[in-house]
Amino acid sequence: MFEGIARVPGDAILGLIDAFNNDTNPNKVDLGVGVYRDTQGHTPILASVKAAEQRLLENEATKSYIGSHGDPLYTDAVLKLVLGSASPVLAQQRASATQSPGGTGALRLAADFIRFNLGERGIWVSNPTWPNHLGIFEAAGLTLHHYPYVSSDNRLDFEGMLAALEKAPQGDVVLLHACCHNPSGFDLDKQQWQQVLELVKRRQLLPLIDFAYQGFGDGLNEDAYGVRLLAESLDEVIITSSCSKNFGIYRERTGCFILVARDHEQMENVRSQAAITARENYSNPPAHGGAVVAEILNDASLAEQWEGEVEAMRSRIADLRTAFVDALEPYGLKERFAFIREQRGMFSYTGLSAEQVERLRKEFGIYMVGSGRANVAGLSSDCLDYVAKAFAEVCR
Repeated sequence: MFEGIARVPGDAILGLIDAFNNDTNPNKVDLGVGVYRDTQGHTPILASVKAAEQRLLENEATKSYIGSHGDPLYTDAVLKLVLGSASPVLAQQRASATQSPGGTGALRLAADFIRFNLGERGIWVSNPTWPNHLGIFEAAGLTLHHYPYVSSDNRLDFEGMLAALEKAPQGDVVLLHACCHNPSGFDLDKQQWQQVLELVKRRQLLPLIDFAYQGFGDGLNEDAYGVRLLAESLDEVIITSSCSKNFGIYRERTGCFILVARDHEQMENVRSQAAITARENYSNPPAHGGAVVAEILNDASLAEQWEGEVEAMRSRIADLRTAFVDALEPYGLKERFAFIREQRGMFSYTGLSAEQVERLRKEFGIYMVGSGRANVAGLSSDCLDYVAKAFAEVCR
């Protein structure tokens, strides 16, 4: 029966891991895979996470299921983190949270929830966007549309974005990146978020906000500006949150699927459907990552320690952006790549072509995604000059 099944290429980004590991170049640099790295090139376990895990190891009393919505200690804490502890949305009991296997799992829950509860409708995603967005939404049966986000001169194309979304049919879904846009690094400012809000209201669109990098842009609360603006101003919003980056627990697969409804009664209705969606996907979410996050966010001292660690990661990435642009100055490329300083989060849409990216890999052992996306967190002070020189070579 399997004779007709064809082999397909593996995930391009994950494939970079094997290629990098097999590369014998002693100067090789991994700017491809989207994980935070410290100055030694490692993805560290945060001290706050270690402390929380030690407590759990000593005090955990069961390995039983935690239910389709997950651990309420976790979901309540994430709601406060995402929407703000003083949010009127929480005071009005308009928000429901369902623990999910990572932010990817939350996106799949969102896609299935939309498809089975709202029927066939289009979803508008930025061009470019995280490639897995496309696969997730297509697999759920949603019709994909694209709106411009990055212009040909590698700048945020906000006017093009608005013009495209003005044509979106009433009731369609629009996917928005809350902060640290993946892959471009270009974020909306407060005024632009206000314009998006006005357009969504006027066109009666349903926002789906992907919030995967809270704290890595301008700060934990600053990065939530657009999310909180839309949640407080609209009757219906969907949010997907991830703890992979800001808690450094990538392999624990810890996310959250958040629904904001018009009132408490409607919230309870959609919450019941969210439980069914989760049940039919994976029944119960994994517990460990959520327990770690809950332990941290519900303890004042651990929460303070964690916030300091997030700020240290954010600051390091911002400093690397500036340092890399400065490293390009001797090669006459500082102005060309000045936008890297303006971008936010781990990723930079460098504007390099697929051919230039290939040369970086083959000639210098520098690994990036074929689209030209680079993980800035993969840089270090030791390799800045090497990478800058390599950029200069392929840009000649």
